[in-house]
Amino acid sequence: MKHTVMGDGYLWKTKKKETIMKILLVLPASENLRVRHPEGSVPKREMLRFSVLPLLTVASLTPGGHEVEICDENVSYLDFDRPCDLVGVGFMTALAPRAYEIAREFRKRGRTLVAGGYHPTLMPEEVLEHFDSVLTGDAEGAWPRLIEDFKRGRLQRRYSQTESEAGWIAGAEGARALLAPTSRFYATPNAVQAGRGCAHNCRYCSVAAFHKGCYRHRPLEEIIREVEALKGDFIFVDDNIVSDEDFAAGLFKALKPLGRSWVSQCSIKIADNPGLLRLAAESGCRGLFIGVESLGVRNMEQMGKEFGASGTAEKIRKVRRAGIGVIAGIIVGMDFDGRDVFAKTLEFLRECHVDAIQLNIMTPLPGTPLFEDFQQKGRIRSRDWRLYDFRHVVMEPMKMSPGELQDGADWLYSKFYSLPAIIYRTLNALLVCGLQTAFLSLKLGLTYRYDIVREGICGRNPQEHIETSACNGGIHGILYAPKQLGFLLSSFFRKGRMAQNKV
Repeated sequence: MKHTVMGDGYLWKTKKKETIMKILLVLPASENLRVRHPEGSVPKREMLRFSVLPLLTVASLTPGGHEVEICDENVSYLDFDRPCDLVGVGFMTALAPRAYEIAREFRKRGRTLVAGGYHPTLMPEEVLEHFDSVLTGDAEGAWPRLIEDFKRGRLQRRYSQTESEAGWIAGAEGARALLAPTSRFYATPNAVQAGRGCAHNCRYCSVAAFHKGCYRHRPLEEIIREVEALKGDFIFVDDNIVSDEDFAAGLFKALKPLGRSWVSQCSIKIADNPGLLRLAAESGCRGLFIGVESLGVRNMEQMGKEFGASGTAEKIRKVRRAGIGVIAGIIVGMDFDGRDVFAKTLEFLRECHVDAIQLNIMTPLPGTPLFEDFQQKGRIRSRDWRLYDFRHVVMEPMKMSPGELQDGADWLYSKFYSLPAIIYRTLNALLVCGLQTAFLSLKLGLTYRYDIVREGICGRNPQEHIETSACNGGIHGILYAPKQLGFLLSSFFRKGRMAQNKV
């Protein structure tokens, strides 16, 4: 392969000498996160960025003889005047308006635009108003056909996998060098996908809508070869690494001799299988994103996630006792959430010693059953897709006002990531899970806190008549920390004395 530096990106060219097309693949970013100038700085939030594996996979699928460049607006400035023949843009709902801006600018310059990803798959007619062509679903098989059609001047309006192409998951080995100039801006450039989709059909989930409740995985030998070729630790970007528990067990056993550390996301059901949990830890798993979602059983049942509705606290403790940190996905604003949900959730997270959270306001994404339900009932407040980033209220809650939901979510977010709470969780992770997980918890906590301070997030607890919180930490967080920190420190040094006595 020949690699050529060009501007902010990186070009990849195959050995075959055919007519060369220049293809630019773009990941849009929101206004407050993207690099806005050629010499602009990159926001210091590396821990919240993962390798752009979908675009790398598309690059690896590109037929020989063409140059491919990737621009992730989170880390690189997008120059609309750079030479290219075809522009591919992949995006989710919250970034649709920015994707349409990008399409307009490139169209002014006579470029051909192709869209793919979650929003184009679930809202193709809307997207076709802005793009020349839309690829719905997975790219394997469909993308090479699209490239060939474009090369021959017969680009179709829509592309998707044929029945014979479905189920194929390509690796990204051939295109990883594309990230070389910007790899330092990601938590890790080493992203691998073992499988796609999820067997569950949660009503709010765009993954379930995109993959239609199906799960499939790559051959085990292929995955291990890709991991062996990587330098250092890595992340599995699977939606649920334990969807097929037998396959997951085989994968974990094959990973163990490699001595690598990794993180991923999975269902909380891993805690119900002690053998699988042990294998995950032994294979190098140091952190799992787990969709806890809600403490309310009725909320979980309503969303089609009954399997995660009970025993959550003990399941989290089991995962952490295995040496694996837990990043919990939390949703507030479900139909059975009252004004007390924020304080209750905060207390639950503290009792379980969750290492980090991704806090989402209930957001009915277009294309999901939940969106259709809310639309039919007239509960959609806004169709401004920029607000569908899980941080804004776009629907009418049942048991509180939209303002109360926004205030409460901001309050919970800022309290959980107060500086005393971050320190406490780091020490707890060190005590329970080990050094690597503690370091992961600390870096995640400080990165989320950086976002909170930068965006001025504060909020208030709507359950309280008088606001007693303070921004970016709060009175509650300050009062809470000393007693908990004292307990942890005494436990830590007590363990040290016990170890000395044994010696």
